[in-house]
Amino acid sequence: MDIAAWHKYHRRTCLQGVTQMADHQRVKRRLAAIAVADVVGYSRLMEADETGTLAALKERRKTILEPLVRSHEGRIVKVMGDGVLMEFASAVNAVEAALELQHEMAKANMGLNEDRRILLRIGINLGDIVGEGSDVYGDGVNIAARLEALAEPGGICISAKVRDELRGKSSRVFEDMGEVELKNIANPVRVFRIAHRLVPASVGPSPPLPDKPTIAVLPFINMSGDSEQQYFSDGISEDIITDLSRARALSVTARNSSFQYRDKSVDVRRIARELGVHYVVEGSVRKLGSRIRITAQLIDGVSGSHVWSERFDRNVEELFEVQDEVTRTIVATVAGRVEDAEIRMASSRRTDSLPAYDCLLRGVQHLRGFGPENNRRARELFEQAVSLDPQYALAYAYLALSLMVEGNYGAASDLTQNRALDLAKTAVRLDPRESRCHTFLGQVHRFRDEYDLAILHLENGVALNPNDAVGIVHLSSALGVAGRPEEGVDLARQALRLDPHVKFAWGTLAFCLYAMKRYDEALSASRRIGPEISIWAMAREAACLAQLGRLDEARSKAAEVLRRQPGFSVRAEMPHYRYPADAEHLREGLLKAGLPE
Repeated sequence: MDIAAWHKYHRRTCLQGVTQMADHQRVKRRLAAIAVADVVGYSRLMEADETGTLAALKERRKTILEPLVRSHEGRIVKVMGDGVLMEFASAVNAVEAALELQHEMAKANMGLNEDRRILLRIGINLGDIVGEGSDVYGDGVNIAARLEALAEPGGICISAKVRDELRGKSSRVFEDMGEVELKNIANPVRVFRIAHRLVPASVGPSPPLPDKPTIAVLPFINMSGDSEQQYFSDGISEDIITDLSRARALSVTARNSSFQYRDKSVDVRRIARELGVHYVVEGSVRKLGSRIRITAQLIDGVSGSHVWSERFDRNVEELFEVQDEVTRTIVATVAGRVEDAEIRMASSRRTDSLPAYDCLLRGVQHLRGFGPENNRRARELFEQAVSLDPQYALAYAYLALSLMVEGNYGAASDLTQNRALDLAKTAVRLDPRESRCHTFLGQVHRFRDEYDLAILHLENGVALNPNDAVGIVHLSSALGVAGRPEEGVDLARQALRLDPHVKFAWGTLAFCLYAMKRYDEALSASRRIGPEISIWAMAREAACLAQLGRLDEARSKAAEVLRRQPGFSVRAEMPHYRYPADAEHLREGLLKAGLPE
């Protein structure tokens, strides 16, 4: 439900109520427990399938919501599109009804694709309400609506008044979120989250939420009036993410998660809620000739208030100083102290050449585009960056990675692999504290079948930047092929907790689960990859089905692989394993599914 629309409605009804109170003296006040529920991602669901969404909501209202509210001696006051307002005479009844509602909704979601699941947020308040006919309004209602907006998908937030009513009457665990400033509410409200797990779990348990401050950096807006400059503002945003990730006092959301909000007009509090962070950084970049203007602001994700904001008007040559200042200020503000030494040491070896930095950003943009032409162009730009600044560690690291990508990883020629190894070693020598230098060197070793060296450098990369979900997935994958799939599974899940949008982490998780002969779980994980699933991941699904004895499905999946890649063969596509038995285990499943040797 759009919170602004909700409150606009209530302001209007409040005014109507005041007028009618004067005219008719029919308004009655009473104490009641009010629950407000809202469908998460309603607009997205409607856009994807309007008819199906409306039918599903109608069905769940009749079969779940209405009987459940009646059984807890409550009533539905009104249904407004994607939201519902409910009234209960008892706070205990309201909470138990909300918990049961979330449970039943979760059960109804089982078996549905993730993008078709209907999740609710629920807020509950106990307070004075004004009743007129069947409608209710007042602060008691408004606070419940504000609490709903603070709840996570599948979650429930309650006020302190509700929590006090439940003392000694409920065994539920309540997590104190502290006092929160709610919009249009005069005094702060102490908010509690009901600790429960009602949303169907992903494959395996998720790591616990971090107990330190969490932060997301949104893509800075390109204000240059030239869409070709988008890479520049993206690069600045990513550099701030990387620098913040080095601060051990913070947990930083990965790029893939925060960048999904590019060019979307979304309330910052909703973004913070969906990403599970306490703070959000947003800003803009305007580059005009030799001058650059960067604005940045740090926003409290719960209240939506600005914690800190600043505008920097500088010469382009001062760009890196501005980035460092933004990073240090944010860390100092959020964590209470600046880990100056670590951040300064990590930043000290950056290039002083803006043209080299520009080439690096352009190269990264092409490398993410995939395809032979993009890979070639990325390599050329990284080579140019190295020639412009022969001391630029990251340029060497990305050049090494691009050579392996262009050469198809393990299939790259010995000459290419040797050059990539020399470049990656140079990167680490130039900047031994840059996590990506170690991660890319680990990748080169991995595809040279040098497993111990690969794991060593990948672990170094993760140690230097424990918030880098992509680096964690690369380590997970290396452990999987090195005969340590149990550790790989744990790391893949950790990466998905840090960044649910790193889709290839699902593939790595499936890869490791297959090695452990947990075929059902591997199949479920693989199906989370989505429509961009690779040929290889599809072949692995066929192997899972074959190992489960579902041979008809396995052969159908194998036929799909061969339709998409007629020249597919097990021998050519088989990944390199440290131990022959692991390779034979996968080969057996692929052949059993009907894929050609």
